[in-house]
Amino acid sequence: MILYILKKLLQSIITLFIVLTIVFFLLRLMPEEGYFGENYEKLDEIQKETILTGMGLKDPIHIQLINFYRGLLKGDLGKSITYRPDVDVVSILKAKIPYSLKSGLAALTFSLAAGIPLGITMALNKDKIWDRIGTGYIVFISAVPSAVYYLFIQLYVSDVFKLPILFNVDNIRSWILPVISMSLAGIASYAMWMRRYMVDELNKDYVKLARAKGLKSRSIMIHHVLRNAFVPMAQYLPSAILFTISGSIYIESLYSIPGMGGLLVDVIQRQDNALVQAIVLIYSSIGILGLFIGDILMFILDPRIKIQRGGTR
Repeated sequence: MILYILKKLLQSIITLFIVLTIVFFLLRLMPEEGYFGENYEKLDEIQKETILTGMGLKDPIHIQLINFYRGLLKGDLGKSITYRPDVDVVSILKAKIPYSLKSGLAALTFSLAAGIPLGITMALNKDKIWDRIGTGYIVFISAVPSAVYYLFIQLYVSDVFKLPILFNVDNIRSWILPVISMSLAGIASYAMWMRRYMVDELNKDYVKLARAKGLKSRSIMIHHVLRNAFVPMAQYLPSAILFTISGSIYIESLYSIPGMGGLLVDVIQRQDNALVQAIVLIYSSIGILGLFIGDILMFILDPRIKIQRGGTR
C-alpha cells in the first residue's frame, strides 16, 4: 500500500508541475501593458524597460521559470504587481481565504445534509412521486445555466424573504443566499450519485438473498446497501468537498464576497501574474489532492481492489 500511495503522490506532483508550468507560460504571453496598470501611457520606454527588468520579465523565459519554482519551494509566492503593488501575495491570500473557507464549509454542510438524504429517498421510492421530484430538480440544475438561477435567487428570492443581495461581514443574513446558491449543484450531484449507487445495490443478488433469509429492510439498508453505495462515491467526494470549501468564483463575484474566487476574477483583469499563479496553485492543489485522497479511500474502503504490479485492479 505504501508503494501505491507513493506512486499516486508522485503522479499528483507531476500533474501539479505541468499545470503550473502551462499557466506560467500562458501568463507570459499576455501584453506587457497589463503590468503597468493606469500608468502605462505616462511612462516612457526607458522607464517601462526598467520596471520590467526589475520584475525579472526581461530574463530568458527558462530563467524566469526556474526563479518561479525556486521561490515556490521557499514558500515565496512573490509580490502583487497591480492589485496591491509590492505587497506579499501570502499576506493578501491570508485575508481572503477565511471568507471562502467559511462560506464553503457552510455550503458543504448544507449540500451533504440535503443531497444524500434526497438520493436515499429517491432510491427507496424509485419511479414514485419523490423520485420524480428529485429527478426533476437534478435535470433542472444540470440543464439550466447556473448564472440564470443564481441571478434569479439574488433578484427575486432576496426580495421575497427580504434578504441582502450583497455580502456584509457584519450581517449574518447576508450569508444565506450565497450559501444556498453554492449548495444547489452539490445537492443535485450527491442526490444523483447516491440514488444511482443505491439502486444498483438494491438490484444485486446479495440483497435478494438477505430478504429471502428474513432480514429486516432497515438492517439491509444500513449494514449493506448504504455502506456499499458509499464506496464508489468515496472517489469523488474529496474533490467535491475541497472545491466547495475553496469557494465559488462566480458566486463570490456576484455577491461581492471578498474571498479567493472574486479575487481571481479581479487579478486576471488587472493582469497580476503573481496573484494569478498563487490562486491557480491553490485551486490546482485542491483538485489534485481531492483525486489523490479519493484513490486512497477507494483502496481502503473496497476490499475487492487489489494492488498488483503495473497498476490497480
